[in-house]
Amino acid sequence: MNTEYISYEFPLNERMRVFIRLEQLFLQLDHFLAGSNIWDKRAAVSTLVDILQVFSRHDLKAETLKELERHSNRLNQLSNHEGIDTKRLRKILDDLNSTSKILYATNGKIDISSLKSDLFQTISQRSSIPGGTCSFDLPSYHYWLEQEKERQNEDLDMWISLFSPIRTAVDLILNFIRRSGSTTRETAHKGFYQATLEQTQPYQIVIIKLLRDTPYFVEISGGKHRFTTRFMQPSTSNIRPKQAETDVDFLLTLKIMETELSEVVIFSP
Repeated sequence: MNTEYISYEFPLNERMRVFIRLEQLFLQLDHFLAGSNIWDKRAAVSTLVDILQVFSRHDLKAETLKELERHSNRLNQLSNHEGIDTKRLRKILDDLNSTSKILYATNGKIDISSLKSDLFQTISQRSSIPGGTCSFDLPSYHYWLEQEKERQNEDLDMWISLFSPIRTAVDLILNFIRRSGSTTRETAHKGFYQATLEQTQPYQIVIIKLLRDTPYFVEISGGKHRFTTRFMQPSTSNIRPKQAETDVDFLLTLKIMETELSEVVIFSP
């Protein structure tokens, strides 16, 4: 293992939940696209179907544009402050603005109808059935999986291109947020910890880190007002997980969006 800690990340609002789910799916997609056999291609297409389902349930274009605009407005307010690294600020604002322009240029909501591919739409429809994309169910898919890698990659690139602007924006937003916040050492008494959040602060994500050899995992719940954590012993055999009976030390970081983010990203040392 390369890290001393295991991190548990929990989003504090629905927008962050969707963004982090998408981020994980895109990383999963990258992994399978790097493979070369039929099962890698099947897994990549299946992940694309999952991404499409997330898109179909949310107006991600509108949500992402709101978040980009919020970051841009905040950074513009700081442009005249002393100690600002103006070159770095300009680069960040250019990234935000160019990403927003690409999204604005995208027509309408992205969903299954946006994909001009009969094959992918058929795969998507059959994917809700366990094993529904078998060769005897979808001979056209079976044929596609047997084609040369170049042909498959051409189709995959076409399907993935629809999601690329949103992915760029989500990566940008999450990167900004994760670079904010300060870390404190806390103790969960008998495996329980609860905190109330300041209403004046736009908290986005909670991150809890446990030393890798700590014999517990963390269950986190909460929203914009407070969050609760329970440190649980993993299940063994037929015994369900149970809360720790001893105090547990951990690292806590509350990720925010406004002032702290600006100081981390654009103030000169």
